[in-house]
Amino acid sequence: MATISTHSTPTGDPPGKHGWERYAHAPHYRTAADEFDACKLGFWLFLTTEVLLFAGLFVSYAIFRMLYPESFAAGSHLLDWRFGFTNTVVLLVSSFTVAMAIRNCQKGQYGWSIINLVITILCALAFLFIKFTFEYGPKWTQGKRPGSLFDYPFSTTPNEPLWWSVYYCATGIHALHVVIGMGLLTWCLVRQIRSRQYGPGHYTMVEMSGLYWHLVDLIWIFLFPLLYLVH
Repeated sequence: MATISTHSTPTGDPPGKHGWERYAHAPHYRTAADEFDACKLGFWLFLTTEVLLFAGLFVSYAIFRMLYPESFAAGSHLLDWRFGFTNTVVLLVSSFTVAMAIRNCQKGQYGWSIINLVITILCALAFLFIKFTFEYGPKWTQGKRPGSLFDYPFSTTPNEPLWWSVYYCATGIHALHVVIGMGLLTWCLVRQIRSRQYGPGHYTMVEMSGLYWHLVDLIWIFLFPLLYLVH
C-alpha cells in the first residue's frame, strides 16, 4: 500500500530501485497498509466537507428557483446545452482514465499510468477551455453578468441577475476544483515520470487525487441538468 506523504530514500536501499519500491511508511504506523487506510479515511472525511460546500449551493439554487422560476427558466434558456453536454462527456472520459491510471499503478504498468494521467489532465484543460472561451467570455461581453454587473439589454424578467449570480457562483467554484484536481494529477504525473514513484506498493497519492477528481465529475453531473436543462 502507500501513503499521501512521501519520505526520503532510506540509506540502505540498493541503487536502481523505483520510487515506490524505496518507499517506507511513517514510523507511527505499524504497516504500510495501516497508513494507507488512515490516509484514505482522512481523505473521505475531507470529501464530505466538499459535499457540504456544494450542498449549500444546491440549497440556495432550490430556494431561488422556487421563488423566481421565470427568471431561472429565462436565464437557463440563454445557456447552450451543447457546451454543457460536451463538458459532461469530457469529465466522464477523464473519470475513466484516472480510474485506469490508479489501476495501472496497482498493476505496475508504468507507461499506461502516465498515458492515462496525461489524458485526464488534457480533459481537464479541455473542460476549462470550453468553459472560459465559449461560455464565460461571450456571456460576459453580452452583459450576462451576476448581480449589479448585469447589463443584458434583452432581459425579460426582473430577477435574472440573481440567476446569473447562482450560475457564476456554482460553475466558478466547480471550475476552481477542476484547477485544483488538475494540479494534483500533474504532481502525480511529474513524480511518476521522474522516479516511477507510484507502483503496486505505493500509489495512494494517485488514488486520493482520483477520488477528488471523481467528486469534481459527480458535482458537474448535478450542475449540468440543474443549470442547462431547466427550461
